[in-house]
Amino acid sequence: MPKKKKVKKVKKVKKVKKSKKINLTKNFKIKSSAKSLEKKTSSTGADEKPEIKKIKKQPTEKKVYNLKDFVVYPKHGVGKITAIEKAKIGEIDIQFYKILVEKEKLTLTVAINQQSKLRPISSINQINKCISILKTKPKIKRTMWSRRAQEYDQKINSGKIYELSEVVKDLNKNTDIIADQSYSERQLFEKAYERLKSEFEAVLKTSTEEVKKKMDKALGRTNLSENVE
Repeated sequence: MPKKKKVKKVKKVKKVKKSKKINLTKNFKIKSSAKSLEKKTSSTGADEKPEIKKIKKQPTEKKVYNLKDFVVYPKHGVGKITAIEKAKIGEIDIQFYKILVEKEKLTLTVAINQQSKLRPISSINQINKCISILKTKPKIKRTMWSRRAQEYDQKINSGKIYELSEVVKDLNKNTDIIADQSYSERQLFEKAYERLKSEFEAVLKTSTEEVKKKMDKALGRTNLSENVE
């Protein structure tokens, strides 16, 4: 009788061990499935990001300008749209703007597809900021004049009004004596000054004399104009 009881106990122990093995395999399968789900969600999230960026860039690609609108072409300054015309080149219909630049007596033809070069004229807040830039002290650089002249020329032709006002401020000498400025320095100053003045006129809608007084006052050139009068 005692021998038979020992055999039964051994069988029970074996059954318990099998059940433990089954539980371990189940837990391993659950963990592996959870990891695969996490990888899938992360991959889908990464795919969605570039789509959002593309949607943000779309509205800033094109701008619509109307007749008699003032625009700025970087290399020539402020111009006025006099006409919107169509033309055929081969079998393609192209629409373009006719822009009159009065200061340089030019008429530009700019295709509407290439209007990224154009920008609208500045707001009154931007003009006020330009005046505050003109009031600040000029930056004195000790580099070669040839290198500085290239930098100034790039800023003038960039079409950015803040950079244009910086050139006027830096090249301003508070004097009309030719000996105090080199020929190229004076030429760059006059170019930048006239372009800034033309945009001031278009935004403020005032005469050239009033705009000149406002700019000269900010640059500290009022004493010069009084002595000339």
